Amino acid sequence: MMDWIEGSIVGKKSWTPRLFSLQFEAAVLPFKAGQFLRLGLDVAGTRVGRPYSLVNAPQQAPLEIYFHVVPDGLLSPRLAGLGVGDTLWVYRQPHGFLTLDEVPESPDLWLLATGTGVGPFLSLLQTPEIWARFEHIVLVQAVRMADELSYAEVIAQALSQHPQQFHFVPFVSREQIAGTIQGRIPAAIQDGKLEARAGVSLSTARSHVMLCGNSAMINDTIAVLAGRGLRRHRRQLPGHISTEKYF
Repeated sequence: MMDWIEGSIVGKKSWTPRLFSLQFEAAVLPFKAGQFLRLGLDVAGTRVGRPYSLVNAPQQAPLEIYFHVVPDGLLSPRLAGLGVGDTLWVYRQPHGFLTLDEVPESPDLWLLATGTGVGPFLSLLQTPEIWARFEHIVLVQAVRMADELSYAEVIAQALSQHPQQFHFVPFVSREQIAGTIQGRIPAAIQDGKLEARAGVSLSTARSHVMLCGNSAMINDTIAVLAGRGLRRHRRQLPGHISTEKYF
């Protein structure tokens, strides 16, 4: 376990009874916006570790994660129970490919997230590189209930600073909330609601799409986009769609 180092909790926020953010300090290696760290706790003599995307940008401190509690999970309920001054284990090497240097040249960047999958995109939005590179940036934050639309201040700042460049589209699936789309991301692509709301078109010529969230959304969205001619991006075969493998 040579690559595990100790981290210290310096802040905590409870967004809802099941959604939390933890801020912590740890001497990790430099990371790129969009990457994740593996965090762990010792449970009954065994170190239990899981990957968590970093919400903060590389130039910001402390480190921050955003996660939901899995009721019967080994790790997330225990992470939610930590407080300031408590310690946790951090794998010092960051990983992940939801980074700008993995995105081929495209005028428009789409960031489609469900739940806590918005985390790596929040990190990207807080870097100067993203604003210097793309003509249009669309963030979709899809949640079940309106009170799960977390990090509103980060999104509001992006809207204020880049009103012509940044387009925010919130989805709420289980409530009818003014200003949001009710339903699922794949359906809103199929019927045109997403593009109409964003004011930006999805196309093979202009778009790169980054997906993060539950597997059903990712798989269904990839299938819908494939019908529009967009394909997965690989280094050996550049495409239009990027996803993350956390395990």
